[in-house]
Amino acid sequence: MKEIIDKIILLGRPASGKSEIIDYLKRTNDEDRKKRFHIGKMVEIDDFPMLWTWFEEDAILEKIMNKPRIHTTPDGYFLHEYMWHLLIERISLDYKKSIRDNESGDVTRLIEFSRGSEHGGYKEAFKHLSKELLENAALVYVNVPYEESLRKNRKRFNPEKPDSILEHGLPDEKLEKLYKEADWEEVSANSSTHININGVDVPYAVFENMPSKTDNDESLGPALDDVFTRLWEIYCK
Repeated sequence: MKEIIDKIILLGRPASGKSEIIDYLKRTNDEDRKKRFHIGKMVEIDDFPMLWTWFEEDAILEKIMNKPRIHTTPDGYFLHEYMWHLLIERISLDYKKSIRDNESGDVTRLIEFSRGSEHGGYKEAFKHLSKELLENAALVYVNVPYEESLRKNRKRFNPEKPDSILEHGLPDEKLEKLYKEADWEEVSANSSTHININGVDVPYAVFENMPSKTDNDESLGPALDDVFTRLWEIYCK
């Protein structure tokens, strides 16, 4: 009898609450996390560290080595739209390497990313998720309107730690351009329980984060109990 979800794909606008959810899950002891959320020992795969490395490399190339930037423009946008999709291919590759290096059956791999319609949205990103990653996966979408994403993005940003998972942020104009429009409702419109991605029916649940439940453990814990109970029921079917 299966006890844990093999893979969880965690999606949502920037600053929607994804990082706070992951932080809460990591701070929950293994036994409780497995019992309450059906999540085993966590292995995280997140495209933000990959993306941030590109910015750091371009800064070194331009400012220290006097060489041309290879990933991004000087004002911090990707040189090519396909680089968004390259990040998803990297996620699929990292997943493959993770499976190779850790075959334990008590592991849940948590894959996190965010996409806006401006650079292809989830519709285009999903095309680059490997079938191997999608099989036996489940998906959680953290739903907030753009205005809430903007508010929390401003609140969490620490200019001293722009590379931090919990404290990074985007300038207002960049957040608006890249993430104001999102295609989640479009890609999830055909079913309230599953999304067909590359021929795989992936069960999903929506974490409604308005009003915000990710600001403190007292509200976040029960909300996670609810969403993962619903997700587990769909996943087991």
